[in-house]
Amino acid sequence: MAVDKAAMSVSDPRNAPRGAFFGRRKGHALRPHQAALMETLLPQLFSSIDGVGELIVLHTLSSGAQPVSEAIDASEWREVLGTVAGENTILIVCRSAQARQEVTLRLTRIASGG
Repeated sequence: MAVDKAAMSVSDPRNAPRGAFFGRRKGHALRPHQAALMETLLPQLFSSIDGVGELIVLHTLSSGAQPVSEAIDASEWREVLGTVAGENTILIVCRSAQARQEVTLRLTRIASGG
């Protein structure tokens, strides 16, 4: 059976790239080495954190925002709706102001190595 490669697209789940940095599909548990990524990455890349309302702005060293943002998303914290990352800045959207305070404390604790 001949396959028309032009007809196949990335939107077809069978053609999706495999082996992503975190390698986790939604709804599946993190692998042990993936669960430790936050504790490994954040202390090395953290610069500062501040927030207002439901929003947190986390600054990292240059090029650190993408991997830290991926680690936050992979952690699936219930308080976090999602993240948007640039070069060295992450916007973290929380469910409430109280959730923002909890996440800020958690991230600060992880960044300090504790």
